[in-house]
Amino acid sequence: MIPVCPLADLPRGEAFRLENDPPVAVFHTEDGEVYAIDDTCTHQDASLADGWLEGCEVECPLHASKFDLRTGGVDAPPARLPVRTHEVVVEDGMIYVKLSAAPPNLPPSCVAARLGGVPVAGAGT
Repeated sequence: MIPVCPLADLPRGEAFRLENDPPVAVFHTEDGEVYAIDDTCTHQDASLADGWLEGCEVECPLHASKFDLRTGGVDAPPARLPVRTHEVVVEDGMIYVKLSAAPPNLPPSCVAARLGGVPVAGAGT
């Protein structure tokens, strides 16, 4: 498991970006729950940690698709694919994330960058 930060350092209603490859966003909801999802919107390269958190959903700051923090599901286009969710454990006041083994749904711009600039048709759209 990856240590993120002390729970006391992540106020309710805020997010923390964990610099992994790909990055992970850790959210502390107003209800006190803590969730972790891939930080990159599946439509375009945008940080979901910079989005708007409402309940158990985060709205992408670019084009307003919303992702469910519990399931990774997306509500509407332009994003079509879900983000991965990751297991969160809070132990002794510290937040830990156990990364999912599933492949990420990255947007075409991120897939192209990983492949040396060659876009992959249909990837992340």
